[in-house]
Amino acid sequence: MRSLAYKFKIRLNWYAATWRLPNLVWQFLFFVVPLTFLFYLSFWLVKNYRMVPGFDTVNWIKMFSRAYFWDAYYLTFGMALLSTVVTSCFAFPCAYGLAFKVSDAVRRWAIFCLIIPFFTSYLVRIYSWQVILAESGVINAMLSYIGLGPYIMLNTMFGTIVGYLTLALPLVVILQTFSIANVDRNLIEAAQNLGCGRIRTVFTVIVPLAKVGLIIGALFCFILSFGDFVSPYYLGGSKPPTLSILIIDTTKSGQQWPRAAVVAVSMILTLLVVAFGAVSAAYRKRA
Repeated sequence: MRSLAYKFKIRLNWYAATWRLPNLVWQFLFFVVPLTFLFYLSFWLVKNYRMVPGFDTVNWIKMFSRAYFWDAYYLTFGMALLSTVVTSCFAFPCAYGLAFKVSDAVRRWAIFCLIIPFFTSYLVRIYSWQVILAESGVINAMLSYIGLGPYIMLNTMFGTIVGYLTLALPLVVILQTFSIANVDRNLIEAAQNLGCGRIRTVFTVIVPLAKVGLIIGALFCFILSFGDFVSPYYLGGSKPPTLSILIIDTTKSGQQWPRAAVVAVSMILTLLVVAFGAVSAAYRKRA
């Protein structure tokens, strides 16, 4: 009897492994292999504008010893963090309303409308923001009617954050909505019966129970903002440069692809650390 159960368990393991195999192969071919090659490329040398295979740490030493690299790194990390906080704060009231204040039909249509922006090119949406945020654009034209402006919003950090919101806000709202909608309503009613007000119920019941979706949504926003090139270039003016812009500038400077690989690997390692930390925090259980 025990041997039969053991054989059945082995068969189930093989069945699960068979369905997991395509995903593992995909991750290996399109993530592990390119990342390994990128890491190896960072040790190559450039001589006479041509890359020479080798293994030298000079690229890492030169990039990590440059102040402009760390300035771009801190700027990129700080703007991605700011974008994550702003996007999460804007998304939560929308997700809360869709989860608790509307019917299922309205929620489905709202989620459909949130998906529609992904049907269009992100670059096209950013170009439209250039028209809206320009000194003679739509917003300043409206403000001029009440005697305000014009304000400089394009080629600023504000413009970059607007682009990050355009990129990540619909996705964060959707993730937060699904997470908040799955909160047990009986627990909310019990908290209110015990004397909790609405604000206290949100922070003591809903937020802890929807923690996984809130953190995963914030993680997606950070990842998208940290690696984005379009918004800081077209709305932020690319000055000072973020890490994604620094990669372009490095490749244009003497074909320094190995040094650009150093920047890219640093970005990927940062995102991996943040992702593992966020996922562990999302699924960490209370003592």
